[in-house]
Amino acid sequence: MTTAVILQVRLDSTRLPRKALLPLGGSTLTACTCRALKGIEADRFVLATEPGSAACLAPIAEECGFALFVGPKDDVLERYCLAAESVGADRIVRATGDNPLVSSELANLLLALHEAEGADFSAFDGPPIGTGVEVVESSAYFAARRDTPPLKRPDGSPDPEGGFCREHASPFIYRHPERFTVRRFPAGPEFCLPEAKVTVDTADDYRFVEKIFRELYTGVPIPMLALVEWLKEHGDEGLSA
Repeated sequence: MTTAVILQVRLDSTRLPRKALLPLGGSTLTACTCRALKGIEADRFVLATEPGSAACLAPIAEECGFALFVGPKDDVLERYCLAAESVGADRIVRATGDNPLVSSELANLLLALHEAEGADFSAFDGPPIGTGVEVVESSAYFAARRDTPPLKRPDGSPDPEGGFCREHASPFIYRHPERFTVRRFPAGPEFCLPEAKVTVDTADDYRFVEKIFRELYTGVPIPMLALVEWLKEHGDEGLSA
């Protein structure tokens, strides 16, 4: 069983363009995300991007020990399938590039639960938004690729179902619990803070996460318990973000 962490990143975010390259923790937002993910008990680490972003992200991937994979820009489901095939992954830890405070501790707990349940898709409910990952069997992604409508209909118009499921990778799986074993586990009480958000979508989000790094970052990924305690005291500062 080969487990791969696959991190999806691209530079043309509409709300905060090129946020992946913003400075954070003495390096970049993407480098901080990669370093946090390296604590996951996995066999392969892949940064999956699209052609227009590859040149800028390649040095970060190499520095952080991630293989660079270049795939389709808009069909993220296909990008994940191709990236999984490129490294022979049986199981994928799906992470996104706007989450520099992603928790490897949570991810390792989720991997153990996913294995014990024999699940096709697993996620935690309740931790701060931006700290979690999804664990997905590659076979489930391959089935979704086969059965999800294309991004566009034959006449060239967008296909709403295909567009959503392909751009977000996992929805086809958790929308079909009759076909796949889908598990959503409650986060432990020490990690549960669903009202908090540390995903970087906007400039305000970035400033909030920057403040967290200034106050908590010591050169290694911020421990989840320390982050949750800080958010309990200061989380209101991010509500306007």
